[in-house]
Amino acid sequence: MIEVDNIVKTYGDYQAVNHLSFKLEKGKIYGFLGPNGAGKSTTMNIMTGYIAADSGTVTINGHDILKEPEEAKACVGYLPEIPPLYMDMTVGEYLRFVCELKKVPKKDIREHLVKILSETMLGDYEHRMIRNLSKGYKQRVGLAQALIGDPEVIILDEPTVGLDPQQINQMQDFMRSLKKDHIVILSSHILSQVSAVCDYILIMSHGELVQQGSEEELEASENKSQVLKLRLIAEPDVIRETLKNIAHIKDIEISEKCDGDKAYDVLITTNAPVDIRKNVGLAFAKAGVPVLELTEKRTTLEDIFLAATTQTPGYIDHAKAKKEKKEEKDEKEIEEQRKEAKRIAKEVAKAAGLDPLRPESEEEVLSDEELEKAAMGELDIEDIDEVMAESEEEEENE
Repeated sequence: MIEVDNIVKTYGDYQAVNHLSFKLEKGKIYGFLGPNGAGKSTTMNIMTGYIAADSGTVTINGHDILKEPEEAKACVGYLPEIPPLYMDMTVGEYLRFVCELKKVPKKDIREHLVKILSETMLGDYEHRMIRNLSKGYKQRVGLAQALIGDPEVIILDEPTVGLDPQQINQMQDFMRSLKKDHIVILSSHILSQVSAVCDYILIMSHGELVQQGSEEELEASENKSQVLKLRLIAEPDVIRETLKNIAHIKDIEISEKCDGDKAYDVLITTNAPVDIRKNVGLAFAKAGVPVLELTEKRTTLEDIFLAATTQTPGYIDHAKAKKEKKEEKDEKEIEEQRKEAKRIAKEVAKAAGLDPLRPESEEEVLSDEELEKAAMGELDIEDIDEVMAESEEEEENE
């Protein structure tokens, strides 16, 4: 079992993983789904001990990845997005080297290699130089190194990147075969791939786990009612009359105008997750109403993914907070300047023989625009004298 508890990882002002927690058990393929920058690869790297989290723990089969790194890593096979291959080695030399790194007993290495080469369909390529292999076969070699040592946990980060459709299907079949004896973790941003092979989906966005469950569970949680879209050649009152006796209908929306076929768009929503398509179809057939379209609108995994990941992943609020704090400080300084400008205005009013306690005194001496200039330090004493002279001249004219 893998237990990830409250892990956090930041790079300066960028928060790649934000208090992430989950548990994974053997017998399933788990899909980490999220847009680029959601924190999937960082999470994989923390789980494998490649990088350390700022806080939180990762426990693999009871071994803390930081406190017992050798024991924990012995339980993990990892295929990063870019396979760690030595291009100047043959496939067999490289896999034998990996066996030695993973401390496979020397007497068992040959038997182990034969098994791995067979599982990954690399038997005919054992003596080929890795640099001469296609992208798909290099990916297979990377997968083979992850399987060496029979680890209980297989972590695959974007394993089908650069593969053709046939190679993708082969990779997916192989991943399905692994789940019997392993915990398989697949990290990807390709919805169709995750939907095709994963038993349980964890959706990440800006370093957080925003949705989790099987595809069926996720869709069921969003489809709590049935929504039917229809195009009908009938007047709105006829449509409503036909539907009035059908159970579970909560709402009926009909377009204001008909289209070129003289058909109205109709949206029917139920009050429960029940299927009323048959009853609706029979009702309109009985009423002699032509049905041009009847489709069910369901929230799919794609809709759930887009809704859960609309926020831009990335920067935590350090930078934003600094900016807001600076803006707040600037506002306070401007307010202080305004107060100082008003104080000056009152002194000028008092010197001119006006009553500084009367609000209109400030208005007679300095306008709002001039107070603004004073607050910004753009109004000097000559301007104030000029304003005073203008004010006195206006009083004499009155």
